[in-house]
Amino acid sequence: MTRPRMQIGAVTITAAPAPHAGGLARFYERLLGWRIVDEGPRGGWVQLHPPEGEVAPTLLGINIESDEEHERPVWPSKPGGQNATMHLDIGVDDLDEAVAWALQAGASLAEDQPQEHVRVMLDPHGNPFCLCR
Repeated sequence: MTRPRMQIGAVTITAAPAPHAGGLARFYERLLGWRIVDEGPRGGWVQLHPPEGEVAPTLLGINIESDEEHERPVWPSKPGGQNATMHLDIGVDDLDEAVAWALQAGASLAEDQPQEHVRVMLDPHGNPFCLCR
């Protein structure tokens, strides 16, 4: 049997309590230049897609969901801490420029930086993402 084509449809990010899914979506909208294409009732979820003509390999969108029980993740993970539930790797040409852009958009630089050509960043709700050169 031949393996069927499989593609990740979307990445889901759990946000802080409602209606903060919209605030986190606006962060990723600024950071990536993606557009908000749909919002759920009462701010419970938001979906972003890449701009027309921009292809995101195997990724059709980012879904951000509110969760009343959300706890800010600890990165790197530690025993007894809330582990990250998602992680984005974002390829960049200029690491310093990308870090400056992410900081301006509202991210913070993680304290622990384990790789020379990667910068671990935290979104406003503590979800880690990496800028990779």
